[in-house]
Amino acid sequence: MLVYENITNKMLAGRKQLAILIDPDKTEDKALDSIVQQSVDADVDYFFVGGSLLINNHMDAVIKILKQAKDIPVVLFPGNTLQMSWKADAILFLSLISGRNAEMLIGRHVISAPYLKLSPLQVIPTGYMLIESGRPTAVSYMSNSDPIPADKDDIAMCTAMAGEMLGLKLIFMDAGSGAINPVSNTMISHVKQSIGVPLIVGGGIRTPEQAKETSTSGADVLVIGNAIEKNPSLISEISQAIRP
Repeated sequence: MLVYENITNKMLAGRKQLAILIDPDKTEDKALDSIVQQSVDADVDYFFVGGSLLINNHMDAVIKILKQAKDIPVVLFPGNTLQMSWKADAILFLSLISGRNAEMLIGRHVISAPYLKLSPLQVIPTGYMLIESGRPTAVSYMSNSDPIPADKDDIAMCTAMAGEMLGLKLIFMDAGSGAINPVSNTMISHVKQSIGVPLIVGGGIRTPEQAKETSTSGADVLVIGNAIEKNPSLISEISQAIRP
């Protein structure tokens, strides 16, 4: 089944989904083998692959290891137009709708479109919303854009609605890598109630309790990254928390 259809069908069935974010710059092969096995055991739904920067050439090698888990799709979550690989299953074609940087709204998409047109990747148009998290993050720095203030639920809600009206098929609310605070439960709830497309939420989720609150508030897909780099056992704990 294609990735987008899988996300949508599980949302409609009321099944909460878990994505493990892998940064090729930060993950060694031995650690990755462990993450793959724990992800299989915990019934993880997706691997997201990407980062704000890629300072090595390990993306294809990382995807090859992730592909050992044949039932877990690999989805590119690119930080720039260089983070491409035909070895993945799909790509989140991110438009940074929370900012006003034209390069992140459409400019870089024009550059990558011919490549993606030729690729076997499923291209999933995704409205990417960066949410203020208590400190500047790599995403805000690299995108040269201001995040939506953490207490402005109305701005987040209207931004998500506009993204859906523009035809974007997913909304991704992200506090950013290394966030101090996750996206607030009230903001997640307001956004979820205002859209009909699946809602992805990531950044700053470090505990099963936070994951459950995020899920209960309306996130259809949770994304966990930094936390499992330090403690891979969280994969199972978070999976159980959101899918009791």
